[in-house]
Amino acid sequence: MITLYPAIDLQEGQAVRLVQGDFDSSTVFNEDPVGQARAFAEGGASALHVVDLDGARTGEPAHAATVASIAAQFPGTVHYGGGLRSRAAIETAVAAGADRLVVGTAVLQDEELLRWAIDRLAGALVVALDAREGLVATHGWTRVSDRRAVDVAEGLLSTGVRHLLYTDIGRDGMLGGPNLAALAGLARAVPPLTVIASGGISSLDDLRRLSELDAPNISGVIVGRALYEGRFTVAEAVGVLGGS
Repeated sequence: MITLYPAIDLQEGQAVRLVQGDFDSSTVFNEDPVGQARAFAEGGASALHVVDLDGARTGEPAHAATVASIAAQFPGTVHYGGGLRSRAAIETAVAAGADRLVVGTAVLQDEELLRWAIDRLAGALVVALDAREGLVATHGWTRVSDRRAVDVAEGLLSTGVRHLLYTDIGRDGMLGGPNLAALAGLARAVPPLTVIASGGISSLDDLRRLSELDAPNISGVIVGRALYEGRFTVAEAVGVLGGS
């Protein structure tokens, strides 16, 4: 079973979607993110992926109050990421009531913060690996390192991290289909960890091909623009994925 995570990306108080992580290429899909969360729940979603884009850009949470409202009204699992680069930021996110926190740049560059986050959050920690052409991108996708995503993922195996979120930035928001080969390669390299896929889902066929991959530790998939543009519904996606 693969869990569907409809995406709510927050920018200036609105639900938007970016193209390849470009902050200047955003499209507003709903001026009421909390209402959007309710709509996803009514459609059959049991999980949400909420990203504070303004926080990702500045390095500290900007929409914790909105996330708190979403978490209070959505009757399922809520992921919260964006700008969680310090202990204080992570504690702010914890106080917002999200079920899991998605942390990327900071814990990949600060081993002490990673150890603290693992102790503080345990299974509620999701480490985000954002990659462009296989190389890890950081700081809200604005910088690309020389580290391969697969190598970084393998380096996390001994740390206590349980969950990874893998985003192919080149596919994100493009509706061109996911990079299934890269996703499967990464998932197979770290079988003890669960992997959530993100980037490029454009059709139910994409979801079918994802569900058929020989990588049983792929536990979830994030979908944004395709849902907002009505290419398929939450119910249809859940039906294809075989779960909720």
